[in-house]
Amino acid sequence: MPRYKVVNGETIQLTAEEEAEIDAREKEWADGAPARRMSLLREQRNHILTETDWMGNSDVTMSTAWKDYRQALRDITKQTPADDMLSNITWPTKPE
Repeated sequence: MPRYKVVNGETIQLTAEEEAEIDAREKEWADGAPARRMSLLREQRNHILTETDWMGNSDVTMSTAWKDYRQALRDITKQTPADDMLSNITWPTKPE
């Protein structure tokens, strides 16, 4: 399906070169999706880990449940995000 652009108020069909350039950019964006999703997963995981870092202080005794939780967070990158919402990721349950 042809694409168009507007130049000085006139609708003009894109050239083959312009179409190829757009196709290449779209492919590059799509090909980068897995890396972007994994980066987002790490970012969210790091934020959650940071919230619990205080438990690693020398004057705090961390329970096994908390150790397991934090390890599960570190291991979460073994899962592969299927979409930008990370909807298939199974996050560990925070201990009480």
